[in-house]
Amino acid sequence: MSDNVLLPALGESVTEGTVTRWLKKVGDTVAVDEPLVEISTDKVDTEIPSPFAGVLEQILVQEDETAQVGAPLAVIGTGSGAAPAPVAAPEPAVAPPVAPAPVAAPVAPPVAPPVAPPVAPPVAPPVAPTPDAPAPIVTTNSAPVATPSVSDAGYVTPLVRKLASESGIDLSAVSGTGIGGRIRKDDVLAAATGSIQTVPATAPVVSVSALRGQTEPMSRLRKVLAERAVASMQASAQLTTVVEVDVTKIAALRAKVQADFTARAGVKLNFMPFFTLAAAEALRSHPKLNASIEGENIIYHPTENISFAVDSERGLLTPVIRQAGDLNIAQIAQSIADLAARTRSNQLKPDELGGGTFTLTNTGSRGALFDTPVVFLPQVAILGTGIVSKRPVVVTDESGNDSIAIRSMVYLALSYDHRLVDGADASRFLV
Repeated sequence: MSDNVLLPALGESVTEGTVTRWLKKVGDTVAVDEPLVEISTDKVDTEIPSPFAGVLEQILVQEDETAQVGAPLAVIGTGSGAAPAPVAAPEPAVAPPVAPAPVAAPVAPPVAPPVAPPVAPPVAPPVAPTPDAPAPIVTTNSAPVATPSVSDAGYVTPLVRKLASESGIDLSAVSGTGIGGRIRKDDVLAAATGSIQTVPATAPVVSVSALRGQTEPMSRLRKVLAERAVASMQASAQLTTVVEVDVTKIAALRAKVQADFTARAGVKLNFMPFFTLAAAEALRSHPKLNASIEGENIIYHPTENISFAVDSERGLLTPVIRQAGDLNIAQIAQSIADLAARTRSNQLKPDELGGGTFTLTNTGSRGALFDTPVVFLPQVAILGTGIVSKRPVVVTDESGNDSIAIRSMVYLALSYDHRLVDGADASRFLV
């Protein structure tokens, strides 16, 4: 008896998904809730676990193909090949179940997982299209020493897998330096050269990108971002207002309470929670910035659902802190840390990326003074925070006397839709 694996609903507004990578191949044994396939939607990339246990008999939707929610993706059975349901299955999947499959495919996989060989599969597949797919499974079901780095790293990008395959590097032997131990291309390049100490410590180490001279198709996420960015720029009138802010008192407060705050909240206290809280409070007094345009109507949102930009290896994503105006500084800091970590490890739920009414982007995290961020419809404003740096500035005391002092300064850049928000509105909000 065989069962169809259907594409589940991945969010309220998600109607389809694209198969980016199969984690199993035809003939492999699959356990219940074992990751089976990676799906990309216009909101999030996620792994789909197998709802059934058995043998993967047929793959109905190939990689880079799109399926509607509820459509069959694959067929899982006993390996006997008795399931005639999926008519559109590829021809190779029909032949093995007739005779070869019961002898070759089902026999090998059942023997591999229970016995010692779980360590072997991740070593051989790096040459195959999906070398790192078995790693997380082996790590959880057998000795964790076998593939520590790949398990900790979680999702490994196709670029890194391709680079590792071409360089003959075993990903299970590579220690990742990315977020949460994720393996980055620099880690593979360092492993390929055999040493990263060949350059004097005073000289900058410049890595050569593996993308030089290459051509690759745009990911679904990049396509969606491109389409929405162009559509937003064409449908709205966008401009940016910038102010300079003295955050010396906040810097002093952070230094004073950092240790105690970290011990109590479990996360570090950086500047982002302060900007988020300040924005949420200001939005309550300036609802034009927390609104959207629908036809000839203006919708003023009842809550401050603040999106914030996260730079992940898959692209730019904006998880949402819901009802940020009702949270304190510790709750906001915890929300930012949690959502950012799960965004980078591909563990967000689709609905956690939707419903934002205002956006923050911390361009200063990479050293930028400020930029002019793009407003993504249906929102009407986005606040960019630059790097906080110490600079000499003119300070006026209570008596009106001027002096030069070293202060912690930051640029705040607010981009907004001029169809609704005027320059005066933007300035009042920033002040």
